[in-house]
Amino acid sequence: MTSNKTYILLLGFCLTACSVGPDFQQPDGKLPAAWSFDKKPGAAADPAALAGWWRRFHDAKLNALVEAAVEANLDVKIAVARLTQARAQRQGAAAPFWPWLSATGSGQAFDVGGSGTGSGSGRSYRGGLAAAWELDLFGGNRRSLESAGARVAAAAADLDATRLSMAAEVALTYCQLRSIQDQINVARRNLTAQQHSAQITQERRDAGFASELDVVNSTALVANTQAQIPRLETSARQSAHAIAVLLGRPPADLLAQLADAGPVPTASAKVPTGMPSDLLRRRPDIRRAEAGAHAATAGIGVAVADLFPKFSLTGSLSQQSAKLSDWLTPAARSSAFGPSFNWALFQGGSIQANIRVQQALRDEALLAYRKTVLTALQEVEDAMIASSNEHKRRSSLNEAVTANRRAVDLSLKLYTAGQTDFINVLNAQRSLLQSESELTLSNYALAGNLIALYKALGGGW
Repeated sequence: MTSNKTYILLLGFCLTACSVGPDFQQPDGKLPAAWSFDKKPGAAADPAALAGWWRRFHDAKLNALVEAAVEANLDVKIAVARLTQARAQRQGAAAPFWPWLSATGSGQAFDVGGSGTGSGSGRSYRGGLAAAWELDLFGGNRRSLESAGARVAAAAADLDATRLSMAAEVALTYCQLRSIQDQINVARRNLTAQQHSAQITQERRDAGFASELDVVNSTALVANTQAQIPRLETSARQSAHAIAVLLGRPPADLLAQLADAGPVPTASAKVPTGMPSDLLRRRPDIRRAEAGAHAATAGIGVAVADLFPKFSLTGSLSQQSAKLSDWLTPAARSSAFGPSFNWALFQGGSIQANIRVQQALRDEALLAYRKTVLTALQEVEDAMIASSNEHKRRSSLNEAVTANRRAVDLSLKLYTAGQTDFINVLNAQRSLLQSESELTLSNYALAGNLIALYKALGGGW
């Protein structure tokens, strides 16, 4: 009997090397050899150069906000909880590899005749242990564990993606706040100059050297510029609210900390982009999509294993007696041990249907992977071209601001001297306000494009 048991155990262990279903292979991302801006393949980017990318903007307040957000943000905490769930589910998927053991016990009084004194009355004491161990001959449990492990990898990548997205969102909103504050300063500075021009126009009208039309036009320009400030102040306040919520705090918590205006953070436009193939290792969403394809592939093996019989080793040990004092005697003992199997021979095609479902889920996951890779390539290319062209635009805007400031000074001097019409002053002041506002927006766009590029490259995760 012992030799038969040993034979069964050895046979089971030998057959456990078999796992039905396809083995997962990393999908082909079909990536280009180089970016469109780099005609020659570049070297792999140093991960250290991308880690903590927000520090490259040299803004201490930005650094503190981003580093607080990647820990305190509620979306990040949700992603942490999901990772914990995935790890617990993987632990649960490993449980079938171990034998299970259960204990039962009861003590009952019974009365067959209902009189309470007849021969059909008495007591019964029962207790026992039952054990079973499923032999994973066809690898269904191993595929289930493989799928659960892939889901852990997907949850870990999702956490990295959430942290990356949160860092970019905080940095972008902070730059937006600084840009709005800069626009407020531009509007106030131009408002002061326009009010001065309006005063000159009023004085010239009083002296008979200017018309009422000049006064009305100058007053209208002042009012239009003044009207922009409340709207900008609303946007600045809302940006501060958004940053606080991203940090998991009430909206008004950071108003005092962010009230003082500061410049839009700037960073070097030289970003270590590396090669497109680097994205496969560095982008969290690509790693998440790959892990999803892995989990779906393993799910096929789980479904295919249902086509085959399931073998188990079972055993039980029980004690039963009419008297409690006799319960532990050898005469009250019974035991059983032996192999068993369960084979679903016919279930109306449900197993085959489930296999097709799992195959379709695998195909869907692979297509989602390809789409994620293409989106990643597009995001990098988009951010690179936007950053390059925004530098050219800002250079032109700098020239425009310089020229418009000169035009305002000249037109105001000529108007005061009576050598030109006020319409030239009006046009020059309008152009100056517009070009300075556009320059401020360009500074924000440059910062935003760099943030988008760091995010598209996978950041520090």
